[in-house]
Amino acid sequence: MNWDDVRIFLAVARAGQILGASRRLGLNHATVSRRIAALEQDLGAKLFRRLTTGSELTEQGERFMAIAERVEADMIAARSELAGESDDVSGTVRVGAPDGVGVAFLAPRLGALTRRYPSLAIQLVPVPRSFSLSRREADIAVTVERPTEGRLIASKLVEYTLGLYASRDYAEAHGIPGNLTDLRNHKLIGYVPDLVISPSLDYAQEILPDWPASFSVSSALGQVEAARSGAGIAILHTFIARMHPELVPVPAAPPIRRSYWLVYHESVRTLRRIQAVTNFIADEVNAMRASFV
Repeated sequence: MNWDDVRIFLAVARAGQILGASRRLGLNHATVSRRIAALEQDLGAKLFRRLTTGSELTEQGERFMAIAERVEADMIAARSELAGESDDVSGTVRVGAPDGVGVAFLAPRLGALTRRYPSLAIQLVPVPRSFSLSRREADIAVTVERPTEGRLIASKLVEYTLGLYASRDYAEAHGIPGNLTDLRNHKLIGYVPDLVISPSLDYAQEILPDWPASFSVSSALGQVEAARSGAGIAILHTFIARMHPELVPVPAAPPIRRSYWLVYHESVRTLRRIQAVTNFIADEVNAMRASFV
C-alpha cells in the first residue's frame, strides 16, 4: 500500500470532496481521483460514494479512516523524532477559538510565543463557529464543550462566568433593573438565534426564555461593543466586560457558568510545536484565572 495514496485518502475524507482536497494538497483533480481509485483497487473496497455535493465515506471507508489516522499518527511521531523536532519548536500551528476568548484573550498574548520561538508561526482563527480537528480545520481548538467523539485529547482550561452588563450612560438614562420583571422593560442586546453553534451558548434561555432582543449581534465581541455604545443590556463574558470601565454589572440575574476546553487531535500529541502552544495557552490562562469568574 502506498502511503501517499493513504495521505490523499485522508485529505479527501476531511475535505468531503476531491476538489477541496486537491487544492489543499496542491495536486490536480484528476491526479487525486486516480490515486483514490488506485487505493480502492489495492484494498478491494469502495471507500467513497460520489455525490453531486462531494464525496462521502462508505462504511468500509469509515473503518479505513480509523486505521489510516492511526498510521498517520505513527508517521507524524516518527518524522518528529527522526527530524529532531524535540529540540526545536518550528512550523505552523492553527488555533481555533470562539471570538470572545480568541480576540480578547489569545490575540494579545500569542505573539509572545512567536518571539520565544522565531521558527514558529501561529494562525489564530477567532470566529463564532466550531472547528473539526479530524478534518484539520485547526490543530488546536478552544471549545465550550468537552468533545465526546473522535480521537481527541481534551483538558479543562478554565471555568468562566457571564453576566448582565450595560454602559454607564445607559444606566444613568434608564436605570438598572434589579429583577427579571424589570429587565423585560429594558432594551436588550442578544445573539442571532439560528447562528448559535452550540446549545451551551444559548445563554439567554437561562435568564429569560423568550429574551426579547431589540438588537442582535452574532459575535461575543459585537455584543460587547453594542453594550458599550449604550444600545441596551447584554449577557457578556465577565473577563471581557471587566476590561471596559464604562460597563457596569446589572444584578437582575445570577451569573451563568461555563467552561473552556483545550482540545487537539491524538495524532499530533507528540509534536513539539503543539505541546509548546497548548502549554503556553494553559499557563497564560492559569495566570489570569481569577479574572474569568
